[in-house]
Amino acid sequence: MAVDSFETGPAEQRPEPPPRATGLLDVLSVAAVALDTQGRVVFWTPQAEELFGYTAEEALGRHAARLLVQPEHLGAVVSLFTDVLETGRGWAGAFPVRHKDGTSRLTEFRTMRLLDDLGDVYALGIAADHTLLQRVETDLALCEQLVNQSPIGLALLDPDLRYLLVNPALQRIDGIPAEEHIGRHLRETLPFPDVDTVESALRQVLTTGTPLLDQYHVGRPPSDPGNEHAWSLSFYRLADPGGRVLGAAVSVVDVTERHRAAGEADRARRRLALVAEASTRVGTTLDVQETARELAEIAAPALADVVAVDILDSALSCRPMSRPDNGPELFRALALKASHPTVAERAADPPGDLAAYEGDRLVTLCVHTGRPVLVQRVGPEDLPRIARDAEAGALLARAGVHSYLAVPLIAHGEVIGALDLKRTRNPAPFDEDDVVLAGELAGRAAVAIDNARWFQSVRNTALTLQRSLLPDHSAHHTGLEVASRYQPAQATSEVGGDWYDVIPLAGDKTALVVGDVMGNGIDAAATMGRLRTATCAYAELDLDPGEVLQHLDKVTCDLEHYIVTCLYAVYEPRTRRCTIANAGHMPPALARPGRAPTLLDLPSGAPLGVGGITFRTTTVDLGPGDLLVLYTDGLVETRQHAIDDRLNVLLSFLDEPHRPLEETCDLLLHGLRHPDDHDDVALLIARAL
Repeated sequence: MAVDSFETGPAEQRPEPPPRATGLLDVLSVAAVALDTQGRVVFWTPQAEELFGYTAEEALGRHAARLLVQPEHLGAVVSLFTDVLETGRGWAGAFPVRHKDGTSRLTEFRTMRLLDDLGDVYALGIAADHTLLQRVETDLALCEQLVNQSPIGLALLDPDLRYLLVNPALQRIDGIPAEEHIGRHLRETLPFPDVDTVESALRQVLTTGTPLLDQYHVGRPPSDPGNEHAWSLSFYRLADPGGRVLGAAVSVVDVTERHRAAGEADRARRRLALVAEASTRVGTTLDVQETARELAEIAAPALADVVAVDILDSALSCRPMSRPDNGPELFRALALKASHPTVAERAADPPGDLAAYEGDRLVTLCVHTGRPVLVQRVGPEDLPRIARDAEAGALLARAGVHSYLAVPLIAHGEVIGALDLKRTRNPAPFDEDDVVLAGELAGRAAVAIDNARWFQSVRNTALTLQRSLLPDHSAHHTGLEVASRYQPAQATSEVGGDWYDVIPLAGDKTALVVGDVMGNGIDAAATMGRLRTATCAYAELDLDPGEVLQHLDKVTCDLEHYIVTCLYAVYEPRTRRCTIANAGHMPPALARPGRAPTLLDLPSGAPLGVGGITFRTTTVDLGPGDLLVLYTDGLVETRQHAIDDRLNVLLSFLDEPHRPLEETCDLLLHGLRHPDDHDDVALLIARAL
């Protein structure tokens, strides 16, 4: 091997160096030096110049030992050099080398014997700074340990997004052995439905070099396909010191527990919000069907896709409920709500219908045991126990009912019905949390329904009593045409103590009475009945209207804490005169043909029950066609309007005295009554003939 082949020519004769490479060797600045058998330098690289400080011109042809070795190390170096040339065994190790600046620097060497094509022997030494090499080795060891022992999944990808390296943590996370990753494309291993988004993000990182951190993704890994997992992904670009893109690094953190905890917290918040909403929306009225409808609208779709509310017919009628443990039950459908159009609605009982369910039906089992009945995954064998008949079962199957839950409606320890829940579109089956939530909603609604059914029962009783106490009079009396109405309070569905009466008297006279017992309910209705009876008795005595009211005042004083207003009038057709006395009541209205309607100016007097009051009688002439309108305050009083304005509205409806009386009654009630009225109304209209 010619020495010239190792030499580096003069600087002015050197060719242009190739483009700077970028890699580990360049980081280490590995130098190469060749010596002949005499120990003279015959080859010297630029890296050797950088490492030892001598240029090629200064080193070539000189004895390496004299140039690079401290005197005290000369013997050891000669011995190693001789051994390499004679035996051909290489040597590796660290040795102190004298730098051009006179300092000693520990250098890492790899030496070996070389033969050229002529058989000449040379010694080749590969050298690098020992401190730098040691630091690189430490960094590599640290990186390797960090990668292998990190609890975070790590992967290296080439620019085509194929795996180059996968650490054990990632293998545990995605359940795919590390060796099965290598060479595969990223999308082949990702369990995310949004894999295109992940790839797009990675390519953006490769292009821009800007990392993307904490990208949240959810999927089902092959190792656990039945459960949803969540991961936090971060993407980084890898480049060598020269800027060449090597690929990308991906870190993966399993955040499934945090994801599930957040999901549970969110679910709990939604449940609390639903319960809070139910507390304000369910039971806004004392109406059984309205309360059931409110419950159904709360539960669909927040809890179920199809919701039905059914009450035991015996509970609705407030009959004693002694039920067998396994016999059939008669249910009254109160409400039905679906979150979307579905044939499952046709399988349910329409609101208002009665349906008998045998003891083997799940809804019957629910009310018999007083416990929820849950079928998490409905199969064909379950539908006959859910549906009312085979046709309904087929409709439920068509609708895709896959989960079922029935919860009893329990109020004050008594089962009064059931909340029936089905899922069709919601893919998740009912679970124990849903049972608890449904029970909470059902419990709140059951109390409201129970209150409503008892109130309705009491109200029906009072209304029956009220109507039984009102007169069933003829529309025509001597010299008079009469029409009347009674309407309970619309907002509360309560009955009160308002009444009217038309009493035939001797001499073709007719007594007209309208009164109002303050208060509501059965007690007020019963008091009204007692006063009406007393009024009829005193009317038969043919007393002056003021005297009749004085007698009624004494009767009222004997009652417990009742205040009563009353208007008592007697019409005598022969004289066409009407005598009227008022006990704290609203003034009657008078409408005459060709004149503007007006309110009669009567002494108002004190209400009955005050005691010791004298009531004055006023006489009014009633000509043919004249209209006298007697009413209770529930017709005109509201919480939003002044009473004078309401009385003017009343008069405006009396602008046509010739209108049929029945039509006038309806006009007044429809024109003056409002849905939020909290008082009942008695209305009596008389026209002089």
